[in-house]
Amino acid sequence: MTTTPTLNERANRLADHMMMTAAQLRITTHTIGGARVIDCGIEADGGLQAGLALARVCVAGQAELTLAPGEAAGVPCPLVQIYTDTPVIACLASQYAGWQISVGKFSGMGSGPMRAAYGKEPLFDHIPGREHAPVAVGILETESLPDAAVIDYLADKLKLSPAKLTFLVAPASSIAGNLQVVARSLETALHKLHELKFDLKQVISGFGSAPLPPVATDVVTAIGRTNDAILYGGRVVLWVKADDAQLTELGPKVPSCASKNHGAPFADVLKACQYDFYKIDPALFSPAEVVFHNLKSGKCHAFGRLEPAVLRQSFLG
Repeated sequence: MTTTPTLNERANRLADHMMMTAAQLRITTHTIGGARVIDCGIEADGGLQAGLALARVCVAGQAELTLAPGEAAGVPCPLVQIYTDTPVIACLASQYAGWQISVGKFSGMGSGPMRAAYGKEPLFDHIPGREHAPVAVGILETESLPDAAVIDYLADKLKLSPAKLTFLVAPASSIAGNLQVVARSLETALHKLHELKFDLKQVISGFGSAPLPPVATDVVTAIGRTNDAILYGGRVVLWVKADDAQLTELGPKVPSCASKNHGAPFADVLKACQYDFYKIDPALFSPAEVVFHNLKSGKCHAFGRLEPAVLRQSFLG
């Protein structure tokens, strides 16, 4: 009898493959506190292939990720595309950056399937995905490699020995880290729908794309540009089974333009909020455009708009 691999086991296999192609990906592997730590952009150079591999681990292989030709405000740049037939599992149970990790001087945002193994976020009370896995794999968006104290903390939370843990690390101010953040266009739409009390069981499939911004040299600018890519350049298409009246009422609340903070580059919004994310209107965190294809009626509902002027200011200003 065969058993279905857990999200963490699937991600672990992808991480194993990354190690086998480390030279090609320009990544390095460390053993820290007994855990495997794969550096995709802190001391290692990383690159586009490393960024795609990092994003695939983050969704535990439950979505396809590609780069395609595109433009932002008339300037050529790649589009980071994601599509999946298991959007809630791929994007919310795995990819969502829902675990803030702070140990001593270390600070990082945790995402990936380790969250499903931890399972303590309130989000998991509303979506499927909690799992008991023999291994755990996580992505840490951070400027520094974790030390042994961080590994001990995570091992305790995950109830696994360090030898069973793998962490992939990169800051947003690296090629790989920049890409994996921008790969979250679909995730942000799904999380916004959850916040609006939409029944996510009605979402059947999803596609998202967002322009890949220039890599910033500092973290604040990097956070600004990657958020702007989604807020002002992200486009998401969802295939749903819902009532048209519900979509007509809900739709205008989904894209980022529903927020009072919409219209300024994210770095400016963050500065105005004294760099406190919790002071930013949560309604801002969503793609620029969201389209629903209703499989029940065959109708299409489109909401939101791109903001090329804001993207130009963010990317080129």
